[in-house]
Amino acid sequence: MAVTKSSSDGAHAGPVMRKALVLFGPPGSGKGTQSKFLVARFGIPQISTGDMLRDHIARRDQIGKSVQARMESGALVRDELVNAMVRERLSQPDCVNGCILDGYPRTRQQAEVLLDLLKELGLSELVIHLVVDYNIIIARISGRRVCPKCGTLYNSSSRPPRVPGVCDRDGENLVIREDDRESVVRERLEAYERQTRPLIDFFRQQGSRLLEVDASHGAPEAIFGQILADLNRLESEVTLGS
Repeated sequence: MAVTKSSSDGAHAGPVMRKALVLFGPPGSGKGTQSKFLVARFGIPQISTGDMLRDHIARRDQIGKSVQARMESGALVRDELVNAMVRERLSQPDCVNGCILDGYPRTRQQAEVLLDLLKELGLSELVIHLVVDYNIIIARISGRRVCPKCGTLYNSSSRPPRVPGVCDRDGENLVIREDDRESVVRERLEAYERQTRPLIDFFRQQGSRLLEVDASHGAPEAIFGQILADLNRLESEVTLGS
């Protein structure tokens, strides 16, 4: 899994061959942003279960109606449903060389299903754990605003719109997503600490390769630079040990 710099013309460095990059971190740790950087660098798709579920809610289909109340309260969606969505998505042709998993798995049962699924598909996992202080997360998320038309995400402190409360792109009034309200954020953090954070130890026990990156401070680009440096270091260690 050699990690090289992008060429001067902006082309990505080529796919991370046959790897599933599994991003871990509490809500608001920057998984979505780092996923997009990884997509641009390696040319493999991002799979966000949160985005998939929000799309179902927006379409008001059967799945959306069944999960909307749980997501708005901060509760986790049933494992069986999320596992089925991920299995179907990983079967698509664009995942043949790997993928970036953002927000999945969140429970031990999901993690066990994922390892079995990756084995079936001939993919191996590499876990990237974004570590952020919870007080910083609450401040980050409570400042989020989103455009209901184009989906552009803003933050009152780190990425404010040019005109307060208005989308730069289409002039729509920005809104607060239900799952970004502080009460819901605290519930999500409690669920993460109780159910998801222990998965770091689970993957260690399974022998998965794992990187831990301090994502509390610094620009997203600087944090991504640290991820790339750690990936290169890990690749060098694997090469030397082979």
